[in-house]
Amino acid sequence: MEVGRFRLGMRTLKTALAVMLCIILFKVFDRGAPMIAALAAVFSLRQDLTTSVTFGKSRILGNTLGGGLAIVYFLVKDLFANDFLVELLLLPILVIIVIVVSDGINNNSGIISAIATLLLISLSIPQGESFYFALDRVIDTFIGTFIGIGLNFFFKPKPIEETHEIEEDLAELEKKEAELKELRERVQARVEAENQNKK
Repeated sequence: MEVGRFRLGMRTLKTALAVMLCIILFKVFDRGAPMIAALAAVFSLRQDLTTSVTFGKSRILGNTLGGGLAIVYFLVKDLFANDFLVELLLLPILVIIVIVVSDGINNNSGIISAIATLLLISLSIPQGESFYFALDRVIDTFIGTFIGIGLNFFFKPKPIEETHEIEEDLAELEKKEAELKELRERVQARVEAENQNKK
């Protein structure tokens, strides 16, 4: 459905449904606040199943890394009696580790989700909570990711919707290609200028 420049498409409805399913699931199983799962579902949901699975793999790697480091953070902070300096110094170091490891394993598309998972879990653990609370938050991210991927498995876009989404992706790709071309030209100009200065 479109009204001028505003469009209500299948992906929008699936995103809302993913959030709703997270809320229902967490209420039924009394898992607490569904915030982390809902965010994971929204991050994982893409226009189709293939893209969701590809992105989902990246997201799962990111969740695992971010969640694992969040547990490390929790254990270290607990060891130092919840000291503010641990939060101040350790979290930025863990963010660096996320970026370096993600880049090293060629999971650059999962860096944001890994950092988001790390920070969401680390900064939302109330003082005095147990290790299992942190572990539950890691599991929440996986629940949300699988809900997002599952919805794309069951609800495939209509051909016209798929065509529109492909057109949007192609327009975005063209924009990125133009940015890349401009960047290459600037680098080339800089290299040529440096070569001129050496002569």
